[in-house]
Amino acid sequence: MHTNAIESWLARMHRHALLTGRAVDWHFHVQLSEPGRLETTYPECSSRIIRSPCQLSDWFGFFSAFGRLCQAEKFDVVHVHADLMSAPYAAAARFAGVRRLIVHVHNADESVLTPNRVKQSVLRPLMRSACLAMADRIVGISNHTLDTFLAGRPRQAKRDIVHYYGVDSRAFDITADRAGFRRRLDIPEDALIIFFGGRLVPEKNPIFAVDVLANLRCIESRAVAVFAGAGSQEPDVLARARKLGVEDSVRLLGWQNDLPEIMSCCDWFILPHREHPVEGFGLAIVEAQLAGLRLLLSLGVPADALLPTASFRRLALGDGSKVWADAAMDLLHRVPSRTAAVAALKESPMDMDRALEELLELHA
Repeated sequence: MHTNAIESWLARMHRHALLTGRAVDWHFHVQLSEPGRLETTYPECSSRIIRSPCQLSDWFGFFSAFGRLCQAEKFDVVHVHADLMSAPYAAAARFAGVRRLIVHVHNADESVLTPNRVKQSVLRPLMRSACLAMADRIVGISNHTLDTFLAGRPRQAKRDIVHYYGVDSRAFDITADRAGFRRRLDIPEDALIIFFGGRLVPEKNPIFAVDVLANLRCIESRAVAVFAGAGSQEPDVLARARKLGVEDSVRLLGWQNDLPEIMSCCDWFILPHREHPVEGFGLAIVEAQLAGLRLLLSLGVPADALLPTASFRRLALGDGSKVWADAAMDLLHRVPSRTAAVAALKESPMDMDRALEELLELHA
Protein backbone atom coordinates (compact mmCIF):
# COMPACT_ATOMS: atom_id res chain seq x y z
CA MET A 1 0.00 0.00 0.00
CA HIS A 2 2.48 2.59 -1.19
CA THR A 3 1.67 5.47 -3.54
CA ASN A 4 1.50 3.73 -6.92
CA ALA A 5 -1.58 4.36 -9.04
CA ILE A 6 -3.22 0.97 -8.42
CA GLU A 7 -2.98 1.10 -4.64
CA SER A 8 -4.06 4.75 -4.54
CA TRP A 9 -7.08 3.99 -6.68
CA LEU A 10 -8.10 0.99 -4.59
CA ALA A 11 -7.80 2.93 -1.34
CA ARG A 12 -9.73 5.86 -2.80
CA MET A 13 -12.54 3.63 -4.06
CA HIS A 14 -12.71 1.83 -0.71
CA ARG A 15 -13.09 5.12 1.13
CA HIS A 16 -15.71 6.35 -1.36
CA ALA A 17 -17.70 3.14 -0.92
CA LEU A 18 -17.71 3.58 2.86
CA LEU A 19 -18.60 7.28 2.66
CA THR A 20 -21.55 6.52 0.38
CA GLY A 21 -22.85 3.83 2.70
CA ARG A 22 -21.87 0.76 0.67
CA ALA A 23 -21.34 -2.38 2.72
CA VAL A 24 -18.10 -3.42 1.05
CA ASP A 25 -16.04 -6.17 2.64
CA TRP A 26 -12.73 -5.76 0.86
CA HIS A 27 -9.38 -7.07 2.00
CA PHE A 28 -6.02 -6.06 0.52
CA HIS A 29 -3.36 -8.74 0.14
CA VAL A 30 0.09 -7.12 -0.10
CA GLN A 31 3.56 -8.46 -0.86
CA LEU A 32 5.62 -6.21 1.42
CA SER A 33 5.92 -6.73 5.15
CA GLU A 34 6.42 -3.09 6.14
CA PRO A 35 3.52 -0.60 6.30
CA GLY A 36 2.96 1.55 3.22
CA ARG A 37 2.42 5.30 3.10
CA LEU A 38 -1.22 4.90 2.07
CA GLU A 39 -1.99 3.22 5.37
CA THR A 40 -1.58 6.63 7.02
CA THR A 41 -3.53 8.49 4.35
CA TYR A 42 -6.32 5.91 4.34
CA PRO A 43 -6.43 4.46 7.89
CA GLU A 44 -9.74 2.76 7.10
CA CYS A 45 -7.73 0.36 4.91
CA SER A 46 -5.14 -0.55 7.55
CA SER A 47 -7.31 -3.10 9.35
CA ARG A 48 -8.14 -4.74 6.02
CA ILE A 49 -4.55 -5.38 4.94
CA ILE A 50 -3.24 -8.94 4.84
CA ARG A 51 0.53 -9.29 4.66
CA SER A 52 2.02 -12.39 3.14
CA PRO A 53 4.16 -14.45 5.56
CA CYS A 54 6.50 -15.21 2.65
CA GLN A 55 8.55 -13.02 0.36
CA LEU A 56 7.64 -13.06 -3.32
CA SER A 57 11.18 -14.30 -4.04
CA ASP A 58 10.01 -17.58 -2.48
CA TRP A 59 7.49 -18.25 -5.22
CA PHE A 60 6.25 -21.61 -3.99
CA GLY A 61 5.90 -20.46 -0.40
CA PHE A 62 4.28 -17.15 -1.37
CA PHE A 63 1.57 -18.60 -3.62
CA SER A 64 1.00 -21.62 -1.40
CA ALA A 65 0.35 -19.21 1.47
CA PHE A 66 -1.98 -17.18 -0.76
CA GLY A 67 -3.95 -20.32 -1.64
CA ARG A 68 -4.25 -21.30 2.02
CA LEU A 69 -5.47 -17.79 2.82
CA CYS A 70 -8.17 -17.99 0.15
CA GLN A 71 -9.27 -21.37 1.44
CA ALA A 72 -9.33 -20.31 5.09
CA GLU A 73 -11.14 -16.99 4.50
CA LYS A 74 -13.52 -18.44 1.90
CA PHE A 75 -13.38 -15.27 -0.22
CA ASP A 76 -16.28 -14.91 -2.63
CA VAL A 77 -14.18 -12.88 -5.09
CA VAL A 78 -10.46 -12.60 -5.72
CA HIS A 79 -9.62 -9.48 -7.72
CA VAL A 80 -6.01 -9.60 -8.91
CA HIS A 81 -4.15 -6.53 -10.19
CA ALA A 82 -0.87 -8.06 -11.37
CA ASP A 83 -1.36 -8.06 -15.16
CA LEU A 84 0.28 -11.18 -16.69
CA MET A 85 1.65 -12.00 -13.25
CA SER A 86 -1.94 -12.56 -12.14
CA ALA A 87 -1.66 -16.15 -13.44
CA PRO A 88 -0.14 -17.74 -10.31
CA TYR A 89 -2.58 -15.84 -8.09
CA ALA A 90 -5.42 -17.11 -10.27
CA ALA A 91 -4.21 -20.71 -10.06
CA ALA A 92 -3.86 -20.56 -6.28
CA ALA A 93 -7.31 -19.00 -5.90
CA ARG A 94 -8.97 -21.53 -8.20
CA PHE A 95 -7.40 -24.49 -6.40
CA ALA A 96 -8.68 -22.95 -3.16
CA GLY A 97 -12.23 -22.97 -4.51
CA VAL A 98 -12.76 -19.23 -5.02
CA ARG A 99 -16.12 -18.64 -6.74
CA ARG A 100 -15.29 -15.55 -8.83
CA LEU A 101 -11.93 -14.51 -10.19
CA ILE A 102 -11.14 -11.14 -11.79
CA VAL A 103 -7.86 -10.37 -13.55
CA HIS A 104 -7.39 -6.61 -13.76
CA VAL A 105 -4.81 -5.32 -16.25
CA HIS A 106 -3.29 -1.91 -15.49
CA ASN A 107 -0.26 -1.82 -17.78
CA ALA A 108 0.52 -2.71 -21.38
CA ASP A 109 4.20 -3.53 -20.78
CA GLU A 110 3.45 -7.24 -20.25
CA SER A 111 6.14 -7.63 -17.61
CA VAL A 112 6.79 -11.14 -16.25
CA LEU A 113 9.46 -10.14 -13.70
CA THR A 114 12.46 -11.79 -15.27
CA PRO A 115 15.28 -10.06 -17.16
CA ASN A 116 15.91 -13.22 -19.23
CA ARG A 117 14.41 -12.68 -22.69
CA VAL A 118 14.08 -16.39 -23.41
CA LYS A 119 12.11 -16.88 -20.20
CA GLN A 120 9.99 -13.84 -21.07
CA SER A 121 9.10 -15.27 -24.48
CA VAL A 122 8.07 -18.56 -22.87
CA LEU A 123 6.24 -17.15 -19.85
CA ARG A 124 4.16 -14.45 -21.55
CA PRO A 125 1.95 -16.75 -23.65
CA LEU A 126 1.67 -19.28 -20.84
CA MET A 127 0.57 -16.71 -18.28
CA ARG A 128 -1.78 -15.00 -20.71
CA SER A 129 -3.44 -18.33 -21.56
CA ALA A 130 -3.75 -19.21 -17.88
CA CYS A 131 -5.43 -15.89 -17.07
CA LEU A 132 -7.83 -16.15 -20.01
CA ALA A 133 -8.72 -19.74 -19.09
CA MET A 134 -9.29 -19.20 -15.38
CA ALA A 135 -10.69 -15.67 -15.02
CA ASP A 136 -14.40 -14.87 -15.01
CA ARG A 137 -13.57 -11.27 -15.95
CA ILE A 138 -10.63 -9.74 -17.78
CA VAL A 139 -10.66 -6.03 -16.99
CA GLY A 140 -8.46 -3.38 -18.62
CA ILE A 141 -8.05 0.21 -17.49
CA SER A 142 -8.12 1.43 -21.09
CA ASN A 143 -9.08 0.07 -24.48
CA HIS A 144 -5.45 -0.27 -25.50
CA THR A 145 -4.51 -2.08 -22.28
CA LEU A 146 -7.32 -4.59 -22.62
CA ASP A 147 -6.65 -5.29 -26.30
CA THR A 148 -2.92 -5.66 -25.66
CA PHE A 149 -3.63 -8.26 -22.98
CA LEU A 150 -6.00 -10.14 -25.27
CA ALA A 151 -3.24 -10.20 -27.92
CA GLY A 152 -5.48 -10.22 -30.97
CA ARG A 153 -8.27 -12.32 -29.50
CA PRO A 154 -11.74 -10.80 -29.97
CA ARG A 155 -13.36 -9.47 -26.81
CA GLN A 156 -15.90 -11.77 -25.24
CA ALA A 157 -19.12 -10.06 -24.17
CA LYS A 158 -19.56 -9.87 -20.39
CA ARG A 159 -16.05 -11.19 -19.78
CA ASP A 160 -13.66 -8.66 -21.34
CA ILE A 161 -14.38 -5.20 -19.96
CA VAL A 162 -12.84 -1.73 -19.83
CA HIS A 163 -13.17 -0.18 -16.39
CA TYR A 164 -11.74 3.30 -15.87
CA TYR A 165 -10.31 4.64 -12.65
CA GLY A 166 -12.72 6.70 -10.60
CA VAL A 167 -11.50 10.27 -10.02
CA ASP A 168 -12.72 12.53 -7.22
CA SER A 169 -12.98 16.08 -8.55
CA ARG A 170 -13.58 17.53 -5.06
CA ALA A 171 -9.85 17.43 -4.36
CA PHE A 172 -9.45 20.13 -7.03
CA ASP A 173 -12.09 22.44 -5.59
CA ILE A 174 -9.40 24.75 -4.20
CA THR A 175 -8.08 28.26 -4.70
CA ALA A 176 -4.49 27.98 -5.86
CA ASP A 177 -1.86 30.24 -4.30
CA ARG A 178 0.25 30.55 -7.43
CA ALA A 179 2.45 33.32 -6.07
CA GLY A 180 3.03 31.53 -2.75
CA PHE A 181 3.92 28.30 -4.54
CA ARG A 182 6.50 30.11 -6.65
CA ARG A 183 8.01 31.79 -3.60
CA ARG A 184 8.28 28.39 -1.96
CA LEU A 185 10.24 27.12 -4.96
CA ASP A 186 12.35 30.28 -5.15
CA ILE A 187 11.29 31.09 -8.69
CA PRO A 188 9.84 34.36 -10.06
CA GLU A 189 6.18 34.99 -9.29
CA ASP A 190 5.44 35.33 -13.00
CA ALA A 191 7.12 31.99 -13.86
CA LEU A 192 5.27 29.68 -16.23
CA ILE A 193 5.49 26.12 -14.93
CA ILE A 194 5.56 22.94 -16.97
CA PHE A 195 4.69 20.10 -14.60
CA PHE A 196 5.78 16.45 -14.72
CA GLY A 197 4.02 14.25 -12.18
CA GLY A 198 4.83 10.58 -11.65
CA ARG A 199 7.70 8.13 -11.43
CA LEU A 200 10.99 9.38 -12.83
CA VAL A 201 11.74 6.20 -14.75
CA PRO A 202 12.77 5.48 -18.36
CA GLU A 203 9.30 4.58 -19.64
CA LYS A 204 7.90 7.92 -18.43
CA ASN A 205 10.76 9.67 -20.24
CA PRO A 206 11.33 12.63 -17.86
CA ILE A 207 14.63 13.55 -19.56
CA PHE A 208 12.68 14.51 -22.69
CA ALA A 209 10.73 16.96 -20.53
CA VAL A 210 14.03 18.68 -19.72
CA ASP A 211 14.77 18.91 -23.45
CA VAL A 212 11.38 20.52 -23.99
CA LEU A 213 12.08 23.01 -21.20
CA ALA A 214 15.40 23.99 -22.76
CA ASN A 215 13.69 24.73 -26.08
CA LEU A 216 10.78 26.43 -24.35
CA ARG A 217 13.10 28.83 -22.53
CA CYS A 218 14.50 29.96 -25.89
CA ILE A 219 10.98 31.23 -26.65
CA GLU A 220 9.71 32.08 -23.17
CA SER A 221 12.37 32.93 -20.57
CA ARG A 222 9.89 32.59 -17.69
CA ALA A 223 9.46 28.82 -18.24
CA VAL A 224 10.32 26.50 -15.34
CA ALA A 225 9.94 22.73 -15.00
CA VAL A 226 8.66 21.13 -11.80
CA PHE A 227 8.93 17.36 -11.25
CA ALA A 228 6.82 15.72 -8.54
CA GLY A 229 7.80 12.10 -8.09
CA ALA A 230 10.84 9.92 -7.66
CA GLY A 231 12.67 7.20 -9.49
CA SER A 232 15.89 5.92 -10.98
CA GLN A 233 16.23 8.84 -13.40
CA GLU A 234 16.36 11.66 -10.84
CA PRO A 235 20.17 12.02 -11.26
CA ASP A 236 19.80 11.85 -15.05
CA VAL A 237 17.21 14.62 -15.05
CA LEU A 238 19.55 16.90 -13.10
CA ALA A 239 22.51 15.95 -15.28
CA ARG A 240 20.55 16.74 -18.44
CA ALA A 241 19.44 20.07 -16.99
CA ARG A 242 23.06 20.97 -16.19
CA LYS A 243 24.20 19.97 -19.67
CA LEU A 244 21.52 22.13 -21.33
CA GLY A 245 22.11 25.06 -19.01
CA VAL A 246 18.63 25.02 -17.43
CA GLU A 247 19.51 23.61 -14.00
CA ASP A 248 18.34 26.79 -12.26
CA SER A 249 14.93 26.37 -13.91
CA VAL A 250 14.31 22.78 -12.74
CA ARG A 251 12.79 21.78 -9.40
CA LEU A 252 12.57 18.17 -8.19
CA LEU A 253 10.06 17.88 -5.35
CA GLY A 254 9.98 14.13 -4.74
CA TRP A 255 6.67 12.47 -3.85
CA GLN A 256 4.05 14.94 -2.70
CA ASN A 257 0.74 14.54 -0.88
CA ASP A 258 -0.74 17.84 -2.11
CA LEU A 259 -0.72 17.19 -5.86
CA PRO A 260 -4.07 18.91 -6.55
CA GLU A 261 -2.72 22.13 -5.03
CA ILE A 262 0.60 21.82 -6.85
CA MET A 263 -1.04 21.08 -10.19
CA SER A 264 -3.41 24.03 -9.79
CA CYS A 265 -0.40 26.33 -9.48
CA CYS A 266 1.11 25.20 -12.79
CA ASP A 267 0.45 26.00 -16.46
CA TRP A 268 1.23 22.88 -18.48
CA PHE A 269 1.27 19.16 -17.78
CA ILE A 270 3.76 17.04 -19.74
CA LEU A 271 3.92 13.28 -20.17
CA PRO A 272 6.37 12.26 -22.91
CA HIS A 273 5.81 8.54 -22.26
CA ARG A 274 7.69 6.19 -24.56
CA GLU A 275 5.53 5.12 -27.47
CA HIS A 276 6.20 1.40 -26.96
CA PRO A 277 4.80 0.02 -24.77
CA VAL A 278 1.95 2.49 -24.39
CA GLU A 279 0.96 3.93 -20.98
CA GLY A 280 -1.79 1.90 -19.33
CA PHE A 281 -4.16 4.80 -18.70
CA GLY A 282 -2.71 7.97 -17.23
CA LEU A 283 -4.64 8.93 -14.09
CA ALA A 284 -2.55 12.10 -13.73
CA ILE A 285 -3.88 13.24 -17.11
CA VAL A 286 -7.42 13.37 -15.75
CA GLU A 287 -6.22 15.17 -12.64
CA ALA A 288 -4.28 17.69 -14.72
CA GLN A 289 -7.45 18.57 -16.63
CA LEU A 290 -9.33 19.12 -13.37
CA ALA A 291 -6.49 21.42 -12.30
CA GLY A 292 -6.94 23.49 -15.47
CA LEU A 293 -3.66 22.52 -17.11
CA ARG A 294 -2.80 22.40 -20.79
CA LEU A 295 -1.56 18.95 -21.79
CA LEU A 296 1.52 17.93 -23.78
CA LEU A 297 1.30 14.18 -24.38
CA SER A 298 3.20 11.65 -26.44
CA LEU A 299 1.57 9.10 -28.72
CA GLY A 300 2.50 6.64 -25.99
CA VAL A 301 -0.41 7.96 -23.93
CA PRO A 302 -3.88 6.55 -24.77
CA ALA A 303 -6.66 9.02 -25.47
CA ASP A 304 -9.07 7.36 -23.01
CA ALA A 305 -8.20 9.80 -20.21
CA LEU A 306 -8.96 12.92 -22.26
CA LEU A 307 -12.20 14.71 -21.49
CA PRO A 308 -14.08 16.58 -24.25
CA THR A 309 -12.97 19.86 -22.67
CA ALA A 310 -9.23 19.06 -22.76
CA SER A 311 -6.75 21.58 -24.15
CA PHE A 312 -4.03 19.27 -25.39
CA ARG A 313 -1.56 18.20 -28.04
CA ARG A 314 -0.55 14.60 -28.67
CA LEU A 315 2.81 14.56 -30.39
CA ALA A 316 5.29 12.00 -31.62
CA LEU A 317 8.56 11.88 -29.71
CA GLY A 318 10.25 11.81 -33.09
CA ASP A 319 8.94 15.31 -33.77
CA GLY A 320 11.63 16.55 -31.41
CA SER A 321 11.59 18.72 -28.31
CA LYS A 322 11.47 21.99 -30.28
CA VAL A 323 8.12 21.03 -31.84
CA TRP A 324 6.89 20.18 -28.35
CA ALA A 325 8.02 23.58 -27.08
CA ASP A 326 6.23 25.32 -29.95
CA ALA A 327 3.08 23.33 -29.11
CA ALA A 328 3.35 24.47 -25.49
CA MET A 329 3.42 28.09 -26.59
CA ASP A 330 0.45 27.51 -28.88
CA LEU A 331 -1.51 26.00 -25.99
CA LEU A 332 -0.59 28.93 -23.75
CA HIS A 333 -3.08 31.09 -25.63
CA ARG A 334 -5.90 28.71 -24.66
CA VAL A 335 -7.30 28.90 -21.13
CA PRO A 336 -8.84 25.57 -20.04
CA SER A 337 -12.00 25.77 -17.93
CA ARG A 338 -11.77 23.85 -14.68
CA THR A 339 -15.53 24.15 -14.26
CA ALA A 340 -16.12 22.61 -17.67
CA ALA A 341 -13.64 19.82 -16.91
CA VAL A 342 -15.47 18.94 -13.67
CA ALA A 343 -18.80 18.87 -15.53
CA ALA A 344 -17.32 16.66 -18.26
CA LEU A 345 -15.89 14.27 -15.67
CA LYS A 346 -19.32 13.95 -14.08
CA GLU A 347 -20.70 12.69 -17.39
CA SER A 348 -17.81 10.27 -17.99
CA PRO A 349 -17.08 6.68 -16.88
CA MET A 350 -14.41 8.18 -14.59
CA ASP A 351 -16.99 9.80 -12.31
CA MET A 352 -16.52 8.36 -8.83
CA ASP A 353 -20.12 7.24 -8.33
CA ARG A 354 -20.37 5.61 -11.73
CA ALA A 355 -16.95 3.98 -11.40
CA LEU A 356 -17.88 2.58 -7.99
CA GLU A 357 -21.14 1.15 -9.31
CA GLU A 358 -19.29 -0.57 -12.15
CA LEU A 359 -16.62 -1.88 -9.81
CA LEU A 360 -19.19 -3.38 -7.48
CA GLU A 361 -20.96 -4.95 -10.47
CA LEU A 362 -17.74 -6.80 -11.26
CA HIS A 363 -17.92 -8.41 -7.82
CA ALA A 364 -21.61 -9.30 -7.99
